Amino acid sequence: MRGRARSDQLSDGYKWVALVNTTMGMLMASIDGSILLISLPDIFRGIHLDPLQPGNSFYLLWMILSFLVVTSVLVVNLGRLGDIYGRVRMYNLGFAIFTFFSLLLTITWMHGAAAGLWLIIVRVFQGVGAAFLVANSSAILTDAFPEEQRGMALGINQAAAISGTFIGLVLGGVLAPINWRLIFLVSVPIGLLGTVWGYLQLREVGRRTRAHIDWPGNLTFAFGLIFLMIGITYGIEPHGHHTMGWTAPAVLFELGAGVALLIAFAIIETRVAEPMFRLPLFRIRAFTAGVLASFLAAVGRGGLMFMLIIWLQGIWLPLHGFDFARTPLWAGIAMLPLTTGFLISGPLAGVLSDRYGARPFATGGMVGSAVSFVALELLPVDFSYWVFGVILLILGLTMGTFGSPNRAGVMNSLPPQHRGAGSGMNSTFQNSAQVLSVGIFFTLMIVGLSSSLPAAMYHGLVAQGVPTGVADRVAHLPPVSTLFAAFLGYNPVQHLLGNAVLAHLPPGHAAVVTGRSFFPNLISAPFRQGLHAAFDFAIVACLVAAVASWLRGGKYVFVEPPAPARRPLAEAPDQREREPMVTLEGKGTR
Repeated sequence: MRGRARSDQLSDGYKWVALVNTTMGMLMASIDGSILLISLPDIFRGIHLDPLQPGNSFYLLWMILSFLVVTSVLVVNLGRLGDIYGRVRMYNLGFAIFTFFSLLLTITWMHGAAAGLWLIIVRVFQGVGAAFLVANSSAILTDAFPEEQRGMALGINQAAAISGTFIGLVLGGVLAPINWRLIFLVSVPIGLLGTVWGYLQLREVGRRTRAHIDWPGNLTFAFGLIFLMIGITYGIEPHGHHTMGWTAPAVLFELGAGVALLIAFAIIETRVAEPMFRLPLFRIRAFTAGVLASFLAAVGRGGLMFMLIIWLQGIWLPLHGFDFARTPLWAGIAMLPLTTGFLISGPLAGVLSDRYGARPFATGGMVGSAVSFVALELLPVDFSYWVFGVILLILGLTMGTFGSPNRAGVMNSLPPQHRGAGSGMNSTFQNSAQVLSVGIFFTLMIVGLSSSLPAAMYHGLVAQGVPTGVADRVAHLPPVSTLFAAFLGYNPVQHLLGNAVLAHLPPGHAAVVTGRSFFPNLISAPFRQGLHAAFDFAIVACLVAAVASWLRGGKYVFVEPPAPARRPLAEAPDQREREPMVTLEGKGTR
């Protein structure tokens, strides 16, 4: 019971300091993970770079995904470093790194491709700082709070992390039109406050474990995940005459190399004395079920934001009188009910899970999310907003009901000396699943569009006087170009046709094809087909996550065994350290 005793000995004020500081860090990191999505049109205009020109999709994709990829790759390693060198030390370092590179992002002086490359590189280092925060915040809270309050603390932390993703959309829509640099500058004062406050007030209360860095495991894991994510990223890009690149030699090589390196990583981890990835933790049923449920839930919801943004920006908002250039801000505002749901249910579900265990809430949350996806699928493309808002609110409530108890259940199941590594493992599965989800959602959407969009586009353009050759060329452009144009808040038809073609059309016809209703009406039916396929996948993922969550068993909290009696000097010096890992399954309360 020493872990419980250590928590009880902490001053009551310290745990609230830890909660506020780590929640501030998670909120800042999650806001910066999404604030870029809505701000991209202003960023590209500011640096004078057209992301939809041939060859420029690299800048678009990696500005969006580089932050998420680097956090996915590093979070396990940095959680493990927290176990070795101190979780607070690693967390505070992350705050400082994040703040410094947020400042660097605001002082971009270049233009064009050079500026785009600079932003991507600095964004990667900003993601390194975020990975430090994500990897160690849950472990710091688990150390600071007694077991009967961890669900509440982790619930608030998790709600801030998830809701920050959607808050970033609104914040980006407000700040970017004023000046795109503000979207990065806004993090600097918060980062400075959190860094100084953390160094002054946070302290190490968890157990450190002396260990050597598992370099073979680190390298094979990092490069395996990088190759896999690069392959997924470019799989949705067109290749040759194909609408997607899943059959491209480079993509096949990247996916194959990624899988091979991850298999090598798994073999290495079973043979090294001090592995990075604590595979024996998977002997704990509550940990394994929680991590699997977290992965499946992230796969189900990871691409949701992109689908909703495209739905709102490309179809619904223009049909309801909004200019394409204004749609990014209003898309973020339209999704506020989702954020509200997270903020309400996350802390509440965390408090209830402290008393009743994670299983009923996490499982029920995933079932509710599946039902919400069914409701979204039943909506017409041109929906009534109040119905859409209610469904988003329910979806936020159910996802928050899953997230907080599931995270608390995972952290409660871990031995104190492995909380950093275990938290990092869970975050890695979750972040990797989001990248995978984006690839899956876009693939299903593009497949749906490819079957009927070309014909609809061709006949719609020809009917408005566009020459048949031009209409045929535009209709057979990869659907991803159309999706990206809508996602960036551009007028897709105007961008695809170009000013030269529009200048030769009669003024009335030109006004029609560049109007607010032409493109939404053109794409509605093909989009609905792709959207249904994506939502069907999300429904299945949520239901399987519910099954995984139920299999965690009843309430489980790891209780550290009493210190063993003094052992003879001849006995192996590391036997006591290994004992909890050998008998993990028997050290809990149900």
